[in-house]
Amino acid sequence: MSIPSHMKAVVCYGPGDYRLETVEVPRADRGEMVIKVEACGICAGDVKAWDGAPSFWGGDGQPKYIKEPMIPGHEFIGEIVEIGEGVKGDFAIGDRVISEQIVPCWECRFCNRGEYWMCEKHDLYGFQNNVNGGMAEYMKFPVEGIQHKVPKDLTLEQAILIEPYACSMHAVQRANIQLGDFVVISGAGTLGLGMIGAAKLRGPGKLVVLDLRPERLELAKKFGADLVMNPAEEDVVAKIKEMTGGYGADIYIEASGAAPSVVQGLQLIRKLGRFVEFSVFKDPVSVDWSIISDRKELDVLGSHLGPYCYPLVIEGIQNGSLPTEGVVTHQLPLERFEEGFQLMKKGVNSLKVILIPEA
Repeated sequence: MSIPSHMKAVVCYGPGDYRLETVEVPRADRGEMVIKVEACGICAGDVKAWDGAPSFWGGDGQPKYIKEPMIPGHEFIGEIVEIGEGVKGDFAIGDRVISEQIVPCWECRFCNRGEYWMCEKHDLYGFQNNVNGGMAEYMKFPVEGIQHKVPKDLTLEQAILIEPYACSMHAVQRANIQLGDFVVISGAGTLGLGMIGAAKLRGPGKLVVLDLRPERLELAKKFGADLVMNPAEEDVVAKIKEMTGGYGADIYIEASGAAPSVVQGLQLIRKLGRFVEFSVFKDPVSVDWSIISDRKELDVLGSHLGPYCYPLVIEGIQNGSLPTEGVVTHQLPLERFEEGFQLMKKGVNSLKVILIPEA
């Protein structure tokens, strides 16, 4: 397959400063591979980076994370068009592949202990210019990347959800749901919806999903939620306590990215319950920490990326245990990336927006 010398790509120079440009196509050195990008999703994290969130650009006591100029996009799928010498694994030209969103250094204390998703260097595709992302016609997987083959019989709408659903599965694993648990997932965006199938596999007694948008709640019900509720229309704290004999939920997974959802979760979770924080917030969130300690003695856990989950997710999407139908709502050409970012930001009648490079 002939590879052109130049390609179209979205290039980020700063908050809100994203431009469609013509840049050089990356080429594979030893141990590397180049893919022709089939599609790239826009993540809520991409939108927060676009908006200048301190967690990406620094400030409010947080270090700068982005290394610009860079090509964004960490939710991608593509076909191998070039393989360098010494590539690890059974890969061939034409294979459909995905690379896990983190590119570990394989040298730090976390990588050496198998905790590669918390790599100290912490390069993520689409946030640093040494690991450019998928909002382009072609992209390169470096030698340190973790690649997986993707079945060609998965539709584009299914395959593009592998990365976010891996993150969803890891959050559910962190929750350690036991048979019969009363589980609440707050947020029915792409990631919250991805948690439903994974949570159902753990055998909860009741699975409740919360969101402010009726169309998302309908999808959550279709995916297997036992009950859906809109916090803007009913007192979910009171109702869940009523359903649990006054105790509250066993597990609360926060996947909305909205500050009130954190406070709501602390209120409706039972004593000795487990609270999993998944979201990336635009601004710091303040809560009454005495609820966590003195009043309820909660287990509060974070969740980051999708380590060791990609093969499980690929299998789950393929066999239908992880529902996907209806999550991808918009497919736009690369040239309309700004429209895509705005659709994701507003979230009105849109869930997952993906960009299709026309190489």
